[in-house]
Amino acid sequence: MKSKNLSEKILRSIKSKGFKTINLNPVLEAKYILQRSGENFKKFLFSFFDLDGKELCLRPDLTISSVLRFIQNKVNKKEKVCYSGQAFRKTYTKKDSIIKNQIGFEILGSNNKIKDDKEILDTSLKILKNSSFKKSVLKLGNVEIFNLLIDKLDVPKRWKNRLKRYYWNESYFNELLKRLETNSDIDPVFVEIDKSRYLKMRKDNQNKMLAGRSYKEILDRFDTKIKDPRRSSTGKKNTKIIKEFLKIKCPIEKATNVLNSFFRKNNINIFVGKDFFPLKKINNKNLKVEFTASNGRDVEFYSSMIFSIEVKKGSKFQNFISGGRYDQLTTNLGFKQVSAVGAAVNMNVYE
Repeated sequence: MKSKNLSEKILRSIKSKGFKTINLNPVLEAKYILQRSGENFKKFLFSFFDLDGKELCLRPDLTISSVLRFIQNKVNKKEKVCYSGQAFRKTYTKKDSIIKNQIGFEILGSNNKIKDDKEILDTSLKILKNSSFKKSVLKLGNVEIFNLLIDKLDVPKRWKNRLKRYYWNESYFNELLKRLETNSDIDPVFVEIDKSRYLKMRKDNQNKMLAGRSYKEILDRFDTKIKDPRRSSTGKKNTKIIKEFLKIKCPIEKATNVLNSFFRKNNINIFVGKDFFPLKKINNKNLKVEFTASNGRDVEFYSSMIFSIEVKKGSKFQNFISGGRYDQLTTNLGFKQVSAVGAAVNMNVYE
């Protein structure tokens, strides 16, 4: 009963900001989850087959259910929605609950991203303010800054795609960094042979033919390859930059200065403005606000702004509200891109 009353109180708070309540289907086609998270995620699903042989599953996440509803109902205007319910995910540790009780709220299909990001954050802070938790931490991050950094690094395109794709999977990402550092997927001997051939052909007649192509065609294609920094010294340098970036953690009011100093120190042409952190001034002495570069690495679909609010319960801090922008979620599910930002309230924190 207590949990139900708390849920109703939080939903009232959300609806007072103009969000409308919707109902979500508890069952999804498993293909949408596996498309986004891969076959390895299947072990966490409660899945089964219908009479037509279609694989279904209990929803492991309410956000995906909401986004699918928006797409499949062919909504072609901005929508502010909220919902409550349970997400079901298998667990392999005793401390984790199979059933996650959640409340979610989202803004979908809007073109005003900065305003919407602020509204989701403001609504989250209003929920926190109305809660009974005294000590809390708001951690802000932005995946877009990480992606900008990777784009600027002098590494092969295939490596840029890998690092962005697996940013959320910390253990595999660390394996990728080890490989990048040692160039274990490319033999440096071949790199030097390629460079020697390149330099020799560059001095020759560019109209000369080889295997049906002119030297110019071959060299234009090869330009991309030869500029790939595949020697170990370059790999070590880039790995060091990435690791140092992910360690950045500071009070939010210092974030732009700290980040811009980091990029200047490493001769990287990136400028971070305050629009990366859509947050108005907070007057709450019990709320600590910080920028954390590595925030959100446990959720795959965030694409730019990301945040989490942790509250002190007993002697430990626990996740209470988390959210961010996930414009790419719809494309990951096999549909056209839709602007999407939202947050989820973890009701299990009250247990």
